[in-house]
Amino acid sequence: MARQERVEPRLNSLAAALSAATGRHVASGPESGVGGGSINECLRWPSREGPLFVKLAAVDRLPMFEAEADGLRELASAEAVRVPRVLGCGVGGDRAFLVLEWIESGRTSTRCEALLGEQLARQHRVVAGEFGWHRDNTIGSTPQHNDPDRDWVRFFTQRRLGFQLSLAARNGYGGRLTDRGALLCERVNAFFERYRPVPSLLHGDLWGGNWAADASGQPVIFDPAVYFGDREADIAMTRLFGGFGASFYAAYEAAWPLEPGADERCTLYNLYHVLNHLNLFGGGYLGQAQRMIDQLLV
Repeated sequence: MARQERVEPRLNSLAAALSAATGRHVASGPESGVGGGSINECLRWPSREGPLFVKLAAVDRLPMFEAEADGLRELASAEAVRVPRVLGCGVGGDRAFLVLEWIESGRTSTRCEALLGEQLARQHRVVAGEFGWHRDNTIGSTPQHNDPDRDWVRFFTQRRLGFQLSLAARNGYGGRLTDRGALLCERVNAFFERYRPVPSLLHGDLWGGNWAADASGQPVIFDPAVYFGDREADIAMTRLFGGFGASFYAAYEAAWPLEPGADERCTLYNLYHVLNHLNLFGGGYLGQAQRMIDQLLV
């Protein structure tokens, strides 16, 4: 009974904040947890107007949710792949929250994967004048710096690889990783001698766990780390952990074929994510990162 008395005021305060932010009649507490996330607490929260998808984190994580909300709006403006609609963002009691529309899941299929490939190519056709974005955001819970730059090699070397390598050194993974990583950063330009990417609108964290089918069988993408960058960076990450079939790649290539050298650059782009996993989850990713750097330096 004492435990219930402690919890209810927090939930009441949070429910009131969710109602104020969304303009909906939100229930006093969540219906259930939602699996799949490793960074934030995710909940299905009832309301009179239908269920809501609610993410919760510590109050100091509010900027992370605000950036995610901006990213979802940016992707929605492309009118390409469906993304959850942002319903509200703010603080309730001792928690920051992000409220999204609840999307009922359906079954993926080869048709759904082909639609995702076609629609992602359409999203990538949305371009900006510079690489980066109007604000920083996060990749997982790691800061992702997006200060705009017209030079893609400089942007990727400094704001992606260089930042992750510096963070790894601070986390105790210096030595050979730092030395070989620095050498790779000096040579990144070699991968772009005959290829000049345009600043495409990227999801930024497009692994297999960040897409699904809705109830009608249409693809949906979520949990973005949005910025404008080389479209190959999105495609590369789809290959890192699996979860995308042949129909996805065939449809993307039919809509906008990749340039020669994309396979080599795939390893370069995925190194960023492996280094991020090293910094987030520990030394289990150290060997993989070192092997990727060695492969790129051959």
